Amino acid sequence: MPKPVFELIDHKGKARIKVCFENNAVWNKRMKQVSGALWSQTLKSWHIPDTIENRKKCGLPVSTMPPAKATTTVITKPAMPLKNKNNDAPAATTKISPENTVQLQLFLQTLQLKAYSPATIKTYKNELTAFLQVLGKTQAKKLTVQRIKDYLQYCYETLHLSENTLHSRMNALKFYYEQVLGKDKFFWEIPRPKKPLIVPKVLNEDELGKLFNALENKKHKAMLFTAYSAGLRVSEVAALKIADIDSSRMQILIEQAKGKKDRYVNLSPVLLDILRTYIKTYQPKPRIYLFESEQTGQAYPTRTIQQIFSNAKHKAGIKKDIGIHSLRHSFATHLLEKGTDIKYIKDILGHFNIKTTERYLHVSKKALVNIISPLDDLYNKGKIDW
Repeated sequence: MPKPVFELIDHKGKARIKVCFENNAVWNKRMKQVSGALWSQTLKSWHIPDTIENRKKCGLPVSTMPPAKATTTVITKPAMPLKNKNNDAPAATTKISPENTVQLQLFLQTLQLKAYSPATIKTYKNELTAFLQVLGKTQAKKLTVQRIKDYLQYCYETLHLSENTLHSRMNALKFYYEQVLGKDKFFWEIPRPKKPLIVPKVLNEDELGKLFNALENKKHKAMLFTAYSAGLRVSEVAALKIADIDSSRMQILIEQAKGKKDRYVNLSPVLLDILRTYIKTYQPKPRIYLFESEQTGQAYPTRTIQQIFSNAKHKAGIKKDIGIHSLRHSFATHLLEKGTDIKYIKDILGHFNIKTTERYLHVSKKALVNIISPLDDLYNKGKIDW
């Protein structure tokens, strides 16, 4: 039986531990016996009180107990304060001033009015809050470009934030100063750190065979087959509805995916047979969503699907440090190796920019196998021996 996944969360202003697992009678019974355990329709999972005892049972760290209560004005971990005019760093504070709290509220309101995704709003909020909480009584709206540069330099040199995190923080600050305050686009003056080129990690055909064969549950098999056959994100697999499967046109509708974009992807004939068998034989039968939680009748939690992949990977003996997103990477790489035009792959994956898709050019071995090493050339011509 797959082990549950535990996560520290703040739910409705209270510190809780989120418990994610595939629905089954044994774990549901266990959860009902835990004092204070509740089912959340919003989270689509159980959650329990964040106590020292529960953390120990869940294998979570207890060194930070208890976590601070989340509010719009309190941060649990201060970032580096900005330097003052004398180049001295004032003591960090964990509270946001009333003036900057108003700015944070305006920031969140603007994000919501512009219909940014919940994930982006959460990220931007965390990044701006980490910035505001060190200002003390200094008003964020009056900061100069140089003061912001000082802060970002410290984030890089002392806090050792990754390039990706720095980009997220800069994006949040850029949105605040340009979109909320309406200032000139002075962020052109602030250089951005160069992001490292990270090659996508993929599975070869043998590894994919071992992975899929390690699964016995038909629903679990159908989930991972769907992810690989169409190169879907885990959130897209979870959100699929039965009505999205168009067998007459052999297409799958991916509705309102990343970037709020709809797109169609090809429906594999093999996948269609797999899904038909799954729906015909699996009990209880899904009604709306292709992969429904048996407990709620809603979309399957993405964390549970990730755990299903992880369990299958370990059972298959695959040592690569990968997650379920590697199925999407593998799909794109294998299409490229089979000669599919990269522009079509871009549309299938739903990428905004062709540069994102071009990452797979660094992974595909199709071009590499035709390149002869100069060393081989010398040896074949009899110029060297060993």
